[in-house]
Amino acid sequence: MRYVDGFVLPVPKRKVQAYRRMARMGGRIWREHGALEFWECVGDDLHVKGPVPFPRMLRLKRGETVVFSWIVFRSRAHRDRVNARVMKDPRLARMAPKSMPFDVKRMAYGGFKVLVQA
Repeated sequence: MRYVDGFVLPVPKRKVQAYRRMARMGGRIWREHGALEFWECVGDDLHVKGPVPFPRMLRLKRGETVVFSWIVFRSRAHRDRVNARVMKDPRLARMAPKSMPFDVKRMAYGGFKVLVQA
């Protein structure tokens, strides 16, 4: 059964291009180490009525947008092996938390079992 790591984070709109550069590098690293898919999506239609919109959930500040991301693996064990290799990759070490184009402390993350894949 597939396994997914998911992320939701606020990114200052003025730093979206810097985030994109960082995400492209991250995507290359994760894919090289075995991830099946790597997705990074930036908010577009965020002010919806009905359910809790991401901006309210994340308590977005003026000038921020939402990034919704996920990485797909064959299984949780595969995820654990891939992430262990990624964390040892020297290219990732160059991405220090202080140089991130977003507030790392406000990022939400979790691992998910796939319930339905259509």
